[in-house]
Amino acid sequence: MGLLAEVEAARTRNDSITLLREGRRPLTVQTKDLLSGITTRHVEIMRGTLAALLHERTRDDVDYRFGTVIEAVDGITAALSDGTTIEADLIVGADGLHSGVRRMVFGPEREYRHFLGAYLAVYTLPDVLGTGPTVAAFTAPGVAATVYPTLTPGVSRALFLVRTPTEVPREPAAIRALIGDRLGRQAEPVLDHFGTAGDLYFDDISQIRMNSWSTDRVTLVGDAGYGPGPAVGGGTSLAAAGAYVLAGELERDRAGALRRYESRLAGPVRHSRDIGPSVLNAIVPRDRAQVWVTAQATRLIPHLPGAVRRRLTSFGGGPAAMLDGLTV
Repeated sequence: MGLLAEVEAARTRNDSITLLREGRRPLTVQTKDLLSGITTRHVEIMRGTLAALLHERTRDDVDYRFGTVIEAVDGITAALSDGTTIEADLIVGADGLHSGVRRMVFGPEREYRHFLGAYLAVYTLPDVLGTGPTVAAFTAPGVAATVYPTLTPGVSRALFLVRTPTEVPREPAAIRALIGDRLGRQAEPVLDHFGTAGDLYFDDISQIRMNSWSTDRVTLVGDAGYGPGPAVGGGTSLAAAGAYVLAGELERDRAGALRRYESRLAGPVRHSRDIGPSVLNAIVPRDRAQVWVTAQATRLIPHLPGAVRRRLTSFGGGPAAMLDGLTV
């Protein structure tokens, strides 16, 4: 898309991760060592920063309508929440895990959503840990958290992953109750901002599994059609690749474009369904024994041979391997 240089310039610079442990010395590892099993071309960028870059490049060519959603679909007519309707050649639902377009065209979410047994929460807060450019990590049985810097000095973001065998209401209080106080006193300054953050995002970690995500005039892209699991499944990479493939097929030949789009993505989508559970098992400990193993692995990884390090950090094949079978 001609944006690589700008994306690389806006990368997060999160080059090291420190594991904070109650009553023990912190453990620090270089990010590149943890990512060696995923890709050698890793670039991390904040979602909002990437969205701004894309909007800046396309705003003169695209009719953006912020705060507007599709409320009804009738053939190729879309009724929007701002009171207008659009006659479209093609409707593309790229509206995420809880897609409204999918519900309206393909049926209820319950037919496609498969809960993976965990929730996530993300929010912005001051650098209350004083870790500066270093990512801070916490683990305890059933919960893992990272606090990472943003490009704004003194501003951090916290991300929590928490296991639960059954689903709970998608409400802040329910997610906060799942986290509890298992991470100890060191995490208290971070959790103090959970209820007051103005940008708190939380959701269940679920997969969307569809045999087909297209009709004659409607198709889905990203989590709406083939979400591998928020925060753990490489869904951003799969969504970007999927959108790119769809655009290419539409440009090449409209006839059969949606069929070819699904066919080319079938392998990566099947692969993606194994990644989320594998990553959850690796980074959210089930018990105290796994907490201890995680700490020891963090200590040892920088000193292991490259091949062994890649195997330990591959997360069951990982997002990079997921996309290996896709030619763009």
